[in-house]
Parts: sequence; C-alpha cells; structure tokens
Amino acid sequence: MRPARALIDLAALRHNYRLARERHGGRALAVVKANAYGHGAVQCACALEGEADGFAVAFLEEALTLRAAGIRKPMLLLEGVFEASELADAVREDLWIVVHHEAQLRMLETTTLAAPLHVWLKINTGMNRAGFLPEAASAAWQRLQASGNVADITLMTHFARADEPQVITTTEQIARFDAATAALPGAHSLANSGAILGWPQARRDWARPGILLYGADPLPQEGNGLQPVMTLESAVMAVREIAAGEALGYGGRFVADTPTRVGLVAMGYADGYPRVVPDGTPVSVDGHPSRIIGRVSMDMLTVDLSRLPTAAIGSRVELWGREVPVNRIAAAAGTIAYELLCNVKRVRFSYQG
Repeated sequence: MRPARALIDLAALRHNYRLARERHGGRALAVVKANAYGHGAVQCACALEGEADGFAVAFLEEALTLRAAGIRKPMLLLEGVFEASELADAVREDLWIVVHHEAQLRMLETTTLAAPLHVWLKINTGMNRAGFLPEAASAAWQRLQASGNVADITLMTHFARADEPQVITTTEQIARFDAATAALPGAHSLANSGAILGWPQARRDWARPGILLYGADPLPQEGNGLQPVMTLESAVMAVREIAAGEALGYGGRFVADTPTRVGLVAMGYADGYPRVVPDGTPVSVDGHPSRIIGRVSMDMLTVDLSRLPTAAIGSRVELWGREVPVNRIAAAAGTIAYELLCNVKRVRFSYQG
C-alpha cells in the first residue's frame, strides 16, 4: 500500500477548540467549511459535537452533509442562501443563515416560511467583500424584524487583517461595528481566529474559530499553544547516490555540490504537496531534520539523506505536522496554511483520538 497519508489527531482538534473558547469567552462556532479545511468535516464535527456550541459552514450543501451524519448542534451558513427555495431547507434542517446583501434580505421579505429563522446580519466594516454598510445596518435590521420570517438576529462582521497585529485596521473595524450597532439589540460576533488570539477588544458573544482549530497559528509570532491536527506523511521508497555536479529531477534545478544521498518519497503535488517549494524546504525523516532537493513531481519528491546514514527504504517522512509546522511549508510555497490543508487529496486519511 502506498505510504502517503494524512493522520488527523481529533484530540488536538478538541484541544484547539477549548483553547479558542477559553481565550475568547462566550460561545464559539467551530468553522468546518471546505471539508473542515481539508480534514474531514463529518469526522471533525462528530469529534466536537459533545462540546462545541455550534458549527459554521459555507453553504447549504455542506450543512446537509453534516445533518445527514447526525450533527444536530446549531449550524450557520456563512454565505447565506443563494435562492429563495433554500430558505425552506434551512427551516427544515434548523439552520441559521447569514444575510449580507439586498437580494438575500428581499428573499426573506417575500417568501412564506413554516417557521422563522435565526439570522446573522453581516455588516461591512472594512473588508469590502460582503455585508451591509454601517449606515444601512439599522434599516436592514428593521426590515428583517418586519419580515415575519426572523426569530432572532445576531450582528456580525468579518476582519480583513486580524492576523496583522501591528496594523490598526482591526481597531478601526471594531469602532465602525460598535457605532453601527449601538442602538440595535442582539448578540454580537466579531472574532475570527486571528482576533480570538490577538484582539481582546473583539471578543463578544460568539467567536468563529477556523484555521486555529486545525493547529495553524494565524499570528506571525505563533506560540499560542495550538496543536497541529493534520500530519502529512509518507515514506522513503528508494535511495540512490548522485555524484558532485549531477542534476536531480525535472529541470535539473538541484545540482549536487558534493556526493549526495537522495531519498525518493511517495508524495507529490497531485497529493496536495506544493510543487513550488524551493530546495531547502524542511522535511523530517525518522524524526531528524532534512530538506527537499529537486523539483516536486506529480507523485514523488526527493529529500537529502546525506547526513542521515540510517535512513533507508521505509523511513518515515513528515511533510508537515508536529515536527515540521505547516506554516513553514506555506511560507516556502508563498501561500498560507489554509490553502495547503484544503488541497490535500489522494492520500489515505487516518483518524485518531
């Protein structure tokens, strides 16, 4: 059996949720959209159901998958609904919905529902992606109340730069939100992962932890006590020696300057490991630090075993996890941990804890 696998530590997931909830205070929706950031939405939601206050997904189909798996906790559709017919599904499945633009508001005003819905009204305080402008928040709230289809309204916003503690954008967004909602009743939800960890003034009634649940710290200094949930690993499948001056792999990017012992690893960009990482990107072989050499291929990559004389066929290779933080690989690839975790595929998924 090909040794490439993603090992998912559900105990670490629960640890991270508890940390987020304790740090934030109040209640927290565990964000399990995009298949729980590539970790398996059903498995992760089942692991958290006993203690999570609720869940958040992107859209209806993601919620229906979890409801079919027996997840009954409150569940929020972060993108809201795309057409009026989905409102009946939301009522039937007891889902909460975000309303963030005029068309969604009109759907609630013009549709007859069997029961009212819990609505989260999104206010655009500076992300400029979704949400009603602050000056329109009160009118939108009044229209929701008058529609007859709304049981309760939670007021929310989303931060653009909460992972950048040195900039004032988040402080400005908080001030805009507070000014827009000062006269409106209802619970508040401001804090995403970065705000939970770095912006105490954003901690209100509901938190929305996402990436931090999976152990990737969104703040640059890290050190917040998160535990990685996914370990992406494989094994050495062949070993060879190349002489000084010999090139390795597609394009001959790596040229050995000394005799080099090369390990061939069953992992490639078709599995979700980024093709663009440079020579020197860290890996761990049997618990010892090593590095990528040569260009990552579709199904394989190559690592330097020159200083690891005991490494051989079958040696365990960690691409990211507890020994190699995923943020380090994301930085090498010029992207973020979110993208790497969501792109893992074609490997075996194993769950523990």
